[in-house]
Amino acid sequence: MTVVTRFAPSPTGKLHIGNARTALFNWLLARHHGGRFILRIEDTDHERSSRENVQVILDGLAYLGLDFDAGPFYQSQRTALYHSAIDQLLAEGKAYRCRCPQEALEARREAAEAAKETYLYDRSCRDAGHGPEQPHVVRLKMPLAGVSSFDDRIMGPVESAYGELDDWIIARTDGTPTYNFCVVVDDADMGVTLVVRGADHLINTHKQLPVYAALGLTPPRFAHMPLTLGKDRAKLSKRHGATSLVEYRDMGYLPEAMRNFLARLGWAHGDQELFTDAELIAAFDLDGAGKANSIFDTEKLDWINSIKIRERAPEALVGDLVPFLARRGWSATHDPRLPAIIAQLQERSRTLVDMAEQAGIFYQAPDQYDPKAVKKWWQAESPEVLRKMREWLAQAEPLRQEDVMPQVERLAGELGLSLGKVAQPLRLALTGSSASPPLDATICLIGRDEAAARLARALVVLG
Repeated sequence: MTVVTRFAPSPTGKLHIGNARTALFNWLLARHHGGRFILRIEDTDHERSSRENVQVILDGLAYLGLDFDAGPFYQSQRTALYHSAIDQLLAEGKAYRCRCPQEALEARREAAEAAKETYLYDRSCRDAGHGPEQPHVVRLKMPLAGVSSFDDRIMGPVESAYGELDDWIIARTDGTPTYNFCVVVDDADMGVTLVVRGADHLINTHKQLPVYAALGLTPPRFAHMPLTLGKDRAKLSKRHGATSLVEYRDMGYLPEAMRNFLARLGWAHGDQELFTDAELIAAFDLDGAGKANSIFDTEKLDWINSIKIRERAPEALVGDLVPFLARRGWSATHDPRLPAIIAQLQERSRTLVDMAEQAGIFYQAPDQYDPKAVKKWWQAESPEVLRKMREWLAQAEPLRQEDVMPQVERLAGELGLSLGKVAQPLRLALTGSSASPPLDATICLIGRDEAAARLARALVVLG
């Protein structure tokens, strides 16, 4: 049987990290088994759903690199299918119209809460046989006794007594079908064979299974993933870092790093931490999924991202880095130096934000000089170092990287200075700091004329 999975977010807010992990797990399972991955937008909440939020979902999936084989399907465009299924259940006596006033139900709920009891609808309309003439909701006739049970692919055997579940509403007073009902109809209609979602949906599964039975449908297999928590074991929130997927894109995390990181939240393949996409697809199955909550560790994400940055060819990072440079006002779209600049910064960068910040020395002369570096490296002989290096640059045509350090060494010998007392004042004058990529690469990437101009300015400011 072909494995068919789906990702079914509601467009009522941002695409959060937990949603992104759910999407990734479903995508990996479909790709691992040679199956199909469906995208469905569950936009039945008309007040909170918006096209802007739908676009956020699509943008997030595009950033994560998850392609879908069918969809996106929109529940708002499938209401005829839901109404047909509701009419079937009403005709077969498996659902009923409830006219209980909302005020009375709320009063009963408040009384139950005051008594510290669980509120359940008392089924007063279950056998009343109400017709459609007056305002009503439609409720499902849940089993009155016994246990709802299923074998979860992650959690194992799961059960809930039907006595703890009431006859829940499958259509509101305005006729709008509810989430749990639409999900069943959609999953059956789309041929979904495996539903992978968060553990907070466990109670929904117990509600949904009787719908499958009432409609004469075969339910899919279910797998409920434990929660993802912060390092303090609390629910993820802003204090743990960004919670929206696109925020991590904007923070400079590569999609392959995010895929690797999210896959390891609640799933393991031996002791392996780093995966290529091909390795993830080949290895991923639910046998490796754990029952314990996973921990979102930003330091680990940084580590994975730094490695993925180093593994990319410099040319393959150009398109990703350019927008981060543009944010800082540096147009680098057609800069032929950019692959070489990236090559100098890959070992030093955790994120593309890091890389863009460090690349600034190649696009903008320093407007200030690090006071600690000035105090340590700007000595009485430093002006002479800069003057002589400017003289050399004036005749270095062409300027070649392999010629720079021999010149620095000759200059040190000529002035009777250590190599550091020559190289560090030069680095300070060129970049405003005593830390940069290798001096020879830095000078050549800045360019001969610009390097000479920066040395001249440093002589005026520091001299």
